[in-house]
Amino acid sequence: MIIEKTFIKDLILITPNVFTDDRGYFMESFNQKKLASVINYNFVQDNESLSQKGVLRGLHFQLPPYPQAKLIRVIKGSILDVAVDLRKDSESYGQHFKHVLSGENKKQLYIPEGFAHGFHCLENNSIINYKCSDYYQSEYEASILWNDIDLNIDWGIENPILSEKDKIAEKFITFENPF
Repeated sequence: MIIEKTFIKDLILITPNVFTDDRGYFMESFNQKKLASVINYNFVQDNESLSQKGVLRGLHFQLPPYPQAKLIRVIKGSILDVAVDLRKDSESYGQHFKHVLSGENKKQLYIPEGFAHGFHCLENNSIINYKCSDYYQSEYEASILWNDIDLNIDWGIENPILSEKDKIAEKFITFENPF
């Protein structure tokens, strides 16, 4: 397993060892012992979504007292995955990291608490799976506008398919940040 630090502290890119032969492949998608040095949460919930090309989901997060760390991976297809640092005391506050995750490259992105997360689906029928460190609490969910001018994220798409909630998300500058 290759563990790569990104330029944003605590945000980790993980590449599992994949063993292939004429039957297919085998990999450990998660091993708590091997990742203990970088992931100090117990995951309690797994989520999975299916999205079509052009769908953009995000930028989502949960507010305290139920913030979530996430481990994102793509089972099938590909996404442009984006994490935004919302931690006020962080040197990278307001900055974002993005990376293509796919069923082919099998890379995963570990996103600690205090980040907003979103992705742009690059292929039809992409299946995204992510582990969460806390249970979903609808009354504590929040989101920041995907195309907020202050975040300046190049998603590689101008007119994505959005949920109604994501169309009216809060601007970064007016967000009352509890992190």
